[in-house]
Amino acid sequence: MNAIIALCHFCEGHGPQVMFCTQPIHPKEQTELSNEDAAASLSNRVRSPSGDSSVSSKSEHTCEGCYSVKTGFVSHDNDAPISYISSKYPNPTQPEIYSLVRNACLRSLSGEVCPGNEGAIFFGNDQQGHVLSYTFQLKDNLARGFQRKYSIIVMMMDKIYLLNSWPFLVPHLKILIEHLQDKAGKVYESEQAKCPQRAVRLKSSINAGNFFQQRGGNNPARSLMELTKDKNIFKILHVAFVWILKACSNRITETLLEGPPTEDSIIDMEKQEETEEGFIKLFSKPANEVGDGDTTPLAEEREITDEDIHPSELDNIHNLRLLLKVLGESNFHLLTHHVVIGNQVIIRGSYQKTIKLILHALMMLVPRGCCRSIFHSNEYQESFRCNFLGLTADSSLPSHILSSEMFVLLVEMHLKDENDKPQNDNDFHKFEYSMASPTRLMDKAPTVLQKIQLALNNERFSNGVMEQCLICLKEEWMNKVKVLYKFTKAGGSISEIDTHNLLQVVDAKEEDKQLLKFWTSGLSVQYRDHIRKTSKSQH
Repeated sequence: MNAIIALCHFCEGHGPQVMFCTQPIHPKEQTELSNEDAAASLSNRVRSPSGDSSVSSKSEHTCEGCYSVKTGFVSHDNDAPISYISSKYPNPTQPEIYSLVRNACLRSLSGEVCPGNEGAIFFGNDQQGHVLSYTFQLKDNLARGFQRKYSIIVMMMDKIYLLNSWPFLVPHLKILIEHLQDKAGKVYESEQAKCPQRAVRLKSSINAGNFFQQRGGNNPARSLMELTKDKNIFKILHVAFVWILKACSNRITETLLEGPPTEDSIIDMEKQEETEEGFIKLFSKPANEVGDGDTTPLAEEREITDEDIHPSELDNIHNLRLLLKVLGESNFHLLTHHVVIGNQVIIRGSYQKTIKLILHALMMLVPRGCCRSIFHSNEYQESFRCNFLGLTADSSLPSHILSSEMFVLLVEMHLKDENDKPQNDNDFHKFEYSMASPTRLMDKAPTVLQKIQLALNNERFSNGVMEQCLICLKEEWMNKVKVLYKFTKAGGSISEIDTHNLLQVVDAKEEDKQLLKFWTSGLSVQYRDHIRKTSKSQH
């Protein structure tokens, strides 16, 4: 995270002051820091027992309240070539950064006002940087009003990144601030018990001669170490600031798009979690455990015993080709035909992890928005809930499902030899497969399925090439689906002849109609809303 975190203090003698700041230093900047002319203050590094290095800070005459450390701290990240340096001032090779931090400190403690005088606010611009400022107060038995004003600021140039990090930064800064307030509060209560300053001040008269004595001697302010009675308080701040910078950078990542986003990527974005503040969590992992009180059937069905199975796209392609070899051309064609036109595919067997891998591979054949899956269930689930269903071996299908013309394909899995159990989850060749369906399919498969099978059979296509081929084919036919969807939502009477003519224009045939109808369910909400709004505006 390319940002700076700084602790600021409002000194009664010197005004707003930057006390302690932490920033990441990348390899190029580390090379600059090693030059004698650039940073002589870093020439005398001393390796500490904790693994951190000490670095000298600039010397400046300040009062005790503005004092932080004579030396700073350096922590090296083992996971990335980044070092984190904490000192009173930012990187000495970049004096413009200090000017930005100093300006942010002034605005944080004097220019910007937080409701309640404590909490987080945001301010800044593209020229002077964007700042998240959390102002707070620490109790001081000798201070005017018995408290001193501080703030922790997080400054960076990327406004969007900082705003999206707000839900993470604010709670963790609050935890750190509460820790400081708790320490200062205990010292304040102890000093008040020994010598209550309020009563002393009420009894004494203040004039120009005894002003400093009434405020605790000639020192206009006390240091943070004295307020908290913790000589390691700045080490604690260093560790906390480093963790916040590293954790926040790991939380949000950037993805390079090589072109316009596909429907699958838009679907993924629509499924992302939105926070109460209106920000988007770009990556969020769902809870792995179900609470003891949660006994709903859906929660039980969606629970996977082995959470480590997350096959990649290339693994899915590999498994798809294995399935083609094991099932043979005829059975594989039957299975995939049901998949691409939206018929419910049920796989029943004892090996749950193998069933999940097969379903994941089959889901590669259709757009992501068309996939509704339950990988493990003890009882049958209706087709409107899922079109990919994994059942246990002892589960049964309702009689009305087996006897009616439902869109169902049942795949039974049995070990060929009970003594020859699979060593890997994708040992598909050790199973026997039987398929049954009351649904009669068209004699000719959809065009896109024919192309997919042709590519899968081509051994010269690597799994990486096959992955890109699937992406291109699905996006090509999703564009045809968009044309058909917009045509049907245009309003007015649409005859069969009009639909037939449109299919000819987009190079779709009669056998593709079922696929186009089903893939309409894979359109993103964003596109559907856009079509509805434009259709209304045209009428």
